Amino acid sequence: MARRNESSEGRSVRLLRVGEQVRHVLSDILMRGDVHDDTLASHSVSVTEVRMSPDLRHATAFVMPLLGGDAEAVLKALRTNTAYLQGEVARRVNMKYAARLKFLLDESFAEGSHIDSLLRAPHVAQDLSGEADEAEDAD
Repeated sequence: MARRNESSEGRSVRLLRVGEQVRHVLSDILMRGDVHDDTLASHSVSVTEVRMSPDLRHATAFVMPLLGGDAEAVLKALRTNTAYLQGEVARRVNMKYAARLKFLLDESFAEGSHIDSLLRAPHVAQDLSGEADEAEDAD
């Protein structure tokens, strides 16, 4: 029997809600330029997702520099300023414990683009159009 407050991925609604709050705070900090770092000031960074651990003590933030900027330099700058960012998140999000932040590069856009290019490949498109023709003939 499944828990009633869990999503299809197995994470509870509470974890998703807290992760979304942390994502909003991080996005706001980075958008305003509150972090005094030259690399972060010169790049626009998008926080695409924040995944919280079940005990809410650890948060993994998936980030992506907009316009495909220097991703490794941005990650290094975020990791350098982790203590400041953790303090700001703890101050703005009312939780019992301050979550420890971990920053990772979001690969989902590249994976989605790769899958899209595979589906648009001529030999795959030919197979897909053949299946569509068979479905129309069956009707």
